Amino acid sequence: MTGRANGRPDGSRTGRAPLLVLDRAQVTSLLDMAEVIRVVEQAHEALSTGAARQPDRSSVELPGGSSLLVPMVAAVDPLAGAGVKLLTDTPSNAGRGLPVQQSVITLIDPETGACEAVLHGAPITLFRTAAASAVATRHLGRPGAATLGLVGAGAQARAHLAALARVSDFNQVLVWSRTRATVEAFAEHARAQGYAVKVADGPEQVVREADVLCTLTPSRTPLVRGEWFRPGLHVNAVGAPPRPDHREIDTAGILRSRVVVDSFPVASSESGEVLIPVQEGVITSEHYRTELGDVITGRAPGRRAEDDITLYNSVGVGIQDVAAARLVVDAARRQGLGTEVDLF
Repeated sequence: MTGRANGRPDGSRTGRAPLLVLDRAQVTSLLDMAEVIRVVEQAHEALSTGAARQPDRSSVELPGGSSLLVPMVAAVDPLAGAGVKLLTDTPSNAGRGLPVQQSVITLIDPETGACEAVLHGAPITLFRTAAASAVATRHLGRPGAATLGLVGAGAQARAHLAALARVSDFNQVLVWSRTRATVEAFAEHARAQGYAVKVADGPEQVVREADVLCTLTPSRTPLVRGEWFRPGLHVNAVGAPPRPDHREIDTAGILRSRVVVDSFPVASSESGEVLIPVQEGVITSEHYRTELGDVITGRAPGRRAEDDITLYNSVGVGIQDVAAARLVVDAARRQGLGTEVDLF
């Protein structure tokens, strides 16, 4: 990267800074899970207090195909970050050997309004999603949780293991996946991190034995049933795509849980996890009105009792992406990484 000065001694900017472009490998090398957890928690706190803003988003189905286009706009004042993540969800890509979800993030200079950076979105999505689960587990999980249960054993399982280890002292990991090779590779990875790992026969075993459960599959139909939940369980429902007809947890699971969402407006338009039970007339929107940021700030209660069943419904929001992207861009500037492009 060819750097050049674009600021005054007082920190204000002069001239037009070049656009910084960071590819997937560069973004991955600059991400630190502990730091991502920190800024994701700050971003949700800022959303609760009004210091962060993200407008209601509208997903667009692209004509002639299966792709869903999801623009995610956010500004997080305390972190000096603003930008847009553009996510596409294309189920037919699974048959092409391409990622089903793809994204790019643009970061905006909040002082000048100029586009400051363009980043590959996948690594940031991976880290910030696991980081948000860690934040939710810190505020909603039961103290002394010993067993982490994972339904799904892919990249998100590895990221969640790394993130949740920073907020809970697990001594056992219980995991299940439809694909034997995937679950065996994860088990080897987790054992190398020093964990006792048990491969479950199915999702029911994972759910019944876990203290903290993470569901990490792109399922359209429920893999996890509420009748399996035991008192004191905390669930991070993560994997379902942002579509109102997709869910991993059945209606009974939502009904039995104290549900906390990343964003009430987003969940109300995109999360099948809560929208299907509403359509069935089993719950109302009041059942999932509590946002994670309000639990962090104390504006709303989280876990009330040791036997509570809590569930964090993770759809994914722009404040998380912008906060993590700010970290990456600042680190890239310090280390001289990336490609600068002068659009002017």
